This record gives sequence, C-alpha cells and structure tokens, in this order.
Amino acid sequence: MTGEVAVLGAGMHPWGKWGRGFVEYGVAAARAALADAGVDWRSVGSIVGAGTVRGGYPGYVAGAAFARALGWQGARVASVYAACASGAQAISTARTQILAGMTDVVLVVGADAAPKGFFRPAGGDRPDDPDWLRFRVLGATNPAYFGLYARRRMAVHGDTLEDFAQVKVKNAAAGALNEYARYRNPVTADEVAASAVVADPLRLLDICATSDGAAALVLSSMEFARRHGAPDPVRVRAVSTVTPTYPNTVLDLPDIATDSAVAVAPAGRTFRASIAHTAYEEAGIGPEDVSLAEVYDLSTALELQWYEDLGLCGEGEGAKLLRDGATAPGGRVPVNSSGGLASFGEAVPAQAIAQVCELTWQLRGVAGARQVAGARVGVTANQGLFGHGSSVVAVR
Repeated sequence: MTGEVAVLGAGMHPWGKWGRGFVEYGVAAARAALADAGVDWRSVGSIVGAGTVRGGYPGYVAGAAFARALGWQGARVASVYAACASGAQAISTARTQILAGMTDVVLVVGADAAPKGFFRPAGGDRPDDPDWLRFRVLGATNPAYFGLYARRRMAVHGDTLEDFAQVKVKNAAAGALNEYARYRNPVTADEVAASAVVADPLRLLDICATSDGAAALVLSSMEFARRHGAPDPVRVRAVSTVTPTYPNTVLDLPDIATDSAVAVAPAGRTFRASIAHTAYEEAGIGPEDVSLAEVYDLSTALELQWYEDLGLCGEGEGAKLLRDGATAPGGRVPVNSSGGLASFGEAVPAQAIAQVCELTWQLRGVAGARQVAGARVGVTANQGLFGHGSSVVAVR
C-alpha cells in the first residue's frame, strides 16, 4: 500500500447535449466539488485537468483553462490526456502530488463537449496510429468493435441477446434515479429488442451515446482532512494505470491484431483483468471485499466482460452473475448504481472522475434512492485507447 488521500468534495455538471464549451461545464463541476468540500478555491495548491482534444486548442491545456476560468491564484497546474482513462490519470497525478508532499489540496476536473454521433479519429494520415488504422483500413468503427466483442461472448460463453438487454434495463433503472444522468427513463427488454440494429447483434439501446458533461473532485492529504474537520472521509486507496503485457492474445480496441505468442507465453491475465488486479494488490483487498463497482459500459456486452475482469465471477460467468441479480440494486455487488454510460453517455475526460464521484456518494451513504446498503469499498474500471488502464479503489 502506497498511502491514502481523502476525497473531500465531489461535484458534477449534468450530462446531456448543452451546446456550450467544455470549460463552462468543468467550472460548474469544480465549484460544486469545492462547495461540497467546504474549501475555498484560493486554498487549492494544484489543479489537474483531464484533457479533451475536440474542443479546439484550449483542450490541450485543460488544467490551465479551468484555473483561468476559476480565477488565477498561483496554483500548480497539470493537464492529462489518456482518452477514456484521462480522469483516472488525473486522479493519479493529484494523488501523487499529495503523497509526495508537494501540496495538501488538489482539484481534479474533467469535462467534454462531445461531437454528435460516434467518435472517430481526427483528420490526417497517421499510419503509425492503431486507432486511425482500424478505422481507415478495416472500417472498424466503435460500434463494429462492440458488435464483434458481443458476438465473441455469445460464441465462447453462451451469452444471449436477452442477457445484453437486461444490462440496459438494470442501468436505465438506476439512471432514472440520478439527477446528473442524461437519460432518466426506465427501459424494458422489449424496447431494447425493438431498437434499431447498429452493429449486429447490438441494438441502439445496447450502445452508449456521446454527451457533454463534467465531473470534479477535491482531494487532500489525510492530515489536511483532519484539520479541516473531516476525520473519517472517503479515501482513494489505490489507482491503477497499467499498460498491456506482451503478448496480448485477445483483440482489444483499437488494435486490430494480437501480439505473437510463438516465442513468449501469454501473461496470466488479460490486459483488462490486470488493471483491476493491480488496483486490488495496491489497496490490499480482493474482489470479495468490494461493495459496489462502476464500470465502463460502452456496450451492454462489455459490462458483462468487466464483471469477469474485476474478479466478481469466473471467466464466462458474467451473464450468470447478472441473471442471479448479484449486480442489481440489492444484489451482492451492485454494478453501475449511477446508471453507467448507458444513462450518461460518454463525456470522455470526465467519466472516470464521475465514477469516483458516485463511489464517494455511495460510501458516504448519501446516494438517496439508489443507495447501496452498507457500502464500504468501491472499485471503478475504465480503459483508454492505446493501452491506458484505469481503476480506482475508494474506501470508507
């Protein structure tokens, strides 16, 4: 264990399509987190921004863009870009600064003003970019990849369309209770089945949307938290940001070929499984200790895969865990009590931070109608392009 940092404040801007700039969303979330923490902006020693590269030049200096909008006060600044793992990388940067004694209080902010429709690479020729190659050479859009992954689970593990639909039903019911979610209407399995096919076998309601939104956290040293009148705060105990291990024998976005395993034996764990394992190892816990999880449900089938990668069940048992009700509210280990990306959509730099916001509220016991009873340990799972792992363990 490398040490804990306190989560003094959590704040969000609602997800949706608002037609404004990402800085505005981020500032709203930051102010909410600061108010929740009871910390004045001028007391913040560092601000770490999770970057977006679609909002023009300011996206590349997200940390400074938020600092300027909040009012220059001399704080350190850092900007992090790791695609969908940007938020966890920002949390890791903030935690490192605190544990290194560089500052007592760090504000972490992620925000996005996402394009309409599905994501695609930026323009220009980049033949050394696997994301560009899988689009331009194979035409493998994100939904195509999600569909292929779903077909693989159906072929290898026996998952069904009904299993995928039930993931959406579960998450939509949770999202209906979350004031920050974009989609707040319950959904039936019949409605999932009746929605348009996007990438067989997945329907429109099996795949998450793109959204505007923001999330922010105020992190501090444990000493500062105690001085600040928070003797028993939610704590971030571990952050995993690992990369894949050669050879990688399972196809993974955006790579379009597996590494050769001719000369080197495959690692004992897949990339995604190694993300959670590293977080557990650092936190000194195991999957049996987890009270709830927030996972990266780009598609309904991918949520089932995360159950296995987090060690909540054995390989191929994700659908059974769902059918048994273990991941539903009131189950053994509720997953995506926030509603997940199914209810929020992707606001890329914000989503890993938003996951920790949900863990914070659940561990505090203030999540209202979606509260997980007795929550003590939460874990997140996310993944960015190009081998960016992302998992955070929070405890109370």
